[in-house]
Amino acid sequence: MDLRISMQIAAEGMRAQGTRIRVVSENLANADSTGATPEDLPYRRQTVSFRSVLDRTLGAQTVEVAGVTPDPSPFGRRHMPGHPSADAEGYVQFPNVSSLVEMMDLREAQRSYEANLNVITTARSMLMNTLDLLRS
Repeated sequence: MDLRISMQIAAEGMRAQGTRIRVVSENLANADSTGATPEDLPYRRQTVSFRSVLDRTLGAQTVEVAGVTPDPSPFGRRHMPGHPSADAEGYVQFPNVSSLVEMMDLREAQRSYEANLNVITTARSMLMNTLDLLRS
């Protein structure tokens, strides 16, 4: 495979993982965001899905973000009678965000991003070495 194509495929992977890192960061930032009133819903966790796409200009499969969608899992509930968004029974709905799950997703996205960056770095180094050999 052409090194240029490898670098472009890795760049698409980095772009997709960058989106995933952004979404995880938003989830973590809103992990305690409740509604202002009992009728308002709290923040709903977002998830990223990917799909494989044939890039005809490269002649290779790349990855892209298929979408960012809300997680349909139920909200958490805590008994906090004095909270402004507590219902008649004193319960407050909290986002369906688990910090532990988000940190694991963040770690996985970070490692995938770094792996793609290493592909680009290695391919660039190989291209530079080839140019040096051709100049000699």
